[in-house]
Amino acid sequence: ELVPSIMSNMLNPDAIFSNNEMSLSDIEIYGFDYDYTLVFYSKHLHTLIFNAARDLLINEHRYPAEIRKYDYDPNFAIRGLHYDVHRALLMKIDAFHYIQLGTVYRGLSVVPDEEVIAMYDGSHVPLEQMSDFYGKSSQGNTMKQFMDIFSLPEMTLLSCVNEYFLKNNIDYEPVHLYKDVKDSIRDVHIKGIMYRAIEADIEKYICYAEQTRAVLAKLADHGKKMFLITNSPSSFVDKGMKFIVGKDWRDLFDVVIVQAEKPNFFNDKRRPFRKVNERGVLLWDKIHKLQKGQIYKQGNLYEFLKLTGWRGSKVLYFGDHIYSDLADLTLKHGWRTGAIIPELRSEIKIMNTEKYIQTMTWLQTLTGLLEHMQVHRDPDSQMILEEWKKERKEMREMNRNFFNAQFGSLFRTDENPTYFLRRLSRFADIYMASLSCLLNYELDYTFYPRRTPLQHELPGWSDQLCTGTFRIPFLQETVQMK
Repeated sequence: ELVPSIMSNMLNPDAIFSNNEMSLSDIEIYGFDYDYTLVFYSKHLHTLIFNAARDLLINEHRYPAEIRKYDYDPNFAIRGLHYDVHRALLMKIDAFHYIQLGTVYRGLSVVPDEEVIAMYDGSHVPLEQMSDFYGKSSQGNTMKQFMDIFSLPEMTLLSCVNEYFLKNNIDYEPVHLYKDVKDSIRDVHIKGIMYRAIEADIEKYICYAEQTRAVLAKLADHGKKMFLITNSPSSFVDKGMKFIVGKDWRDLFDVVIVQAEKPNFFNDKRRPFRKVNERGVLLWDKIHKLQKGQIYKQGNLYEFLKLTGWRGSKVLYFGDHIYSDLADLTLKHGWRTGAIIPELRSEIKIMNTEKYIQTMTWLQTLTGLLEHMQVHRDPDSQMILEEWKKERKEMREMNRNFFNAQFGSLFRTDENPTYFLRRLSRFADIYMASLSCLLNYELDYTFYPRRTPLQHELPGWSDQLCTGTFRIPFLQETVQMK
């Protein structure tokens, strides 16, 4: 009886979701990252990064050539996972620092729950072992969090190389392996391997379908100022933007900054801006003004603010990396932030399927039955309760498999939000699958976060929630603003 009513209120995968109230009428300046914000890449790119880093491991770090038998699997990892550098374990952790059992992988094989519990003396990871503010493993931290979309091939390569060493009984130091893989992935970017490959076959690697030009044109037509701050190099950005936006792409932006070295760009006050001429050569002039149509390299946010005067909540910056793009801006500088989460669209489409809705409805029913019936202590009741617990565990595994067979949803563990979602909720005012979602909203639209009931509010609000009083952006109720 419940399923048809839920099916009639499907979520809109092209909606914009709000963590914090924000009106676009207050926004005068729009800023953008480049990779996975203005431009989206095809599935071929991650295969390219994986193969190039794998070859660097063999050719420069002297790893066995046999690791070439491992190919990139786009369905293995998800973003937001943690990697225990010393134990060589890849895992999913929730907002409360608890490991989701069943999602801990050594190489390409899942680690039994009992072994995980024995290693961690339970399933909780203490704060001092977690990654630092930017998700990195450093000093006493033993966990590295992979928040970047570009990190998907890195996680897969780590797991494949670990798998090879384990299968072949090769004694190795996990910390060295982690560092070598990290350096190889870094060199794919720094040595220009990725950039050259994309520039040589731009139609293979860049998805033209995202309506970037339409979004930028809409903002320009409404008199909004726009800027671009990216870690990518000048010629690479220029070719990509010409492909997705047009030869006149620079006319749309008031400021363009390349090789910014975020997140250092937001914190290091010492690095000055430098001009880049049409041939990509760096000029030595002292920068007194950031001019439209000109490309600048490096610099820092404090100098940027001084030269532009663009401060506070009238600025909205979009990026895909929650730490490098968004965290400092919202915590230190008071900018509004928008997170681009491409996985959101596919996850919502899964959540709209009848099979998923049926599974979740029954899972919630089982949980309610367990909660209310656990007071019955007689043997027959206890036997039924144990059967329900077993069935609930099976349903949880089924629910995880809807999204990713190894790690499940990007946003949830079994019941709790993931560590990834916790950071997303803190550092992004709004989030969406792509910039094209902005085309569905007028530029005076106000985003209101839905009031979700706190646990102690549930008894008084549950009836109203069932009747749909608290609205979410359903598919058939998309705001038409064209």
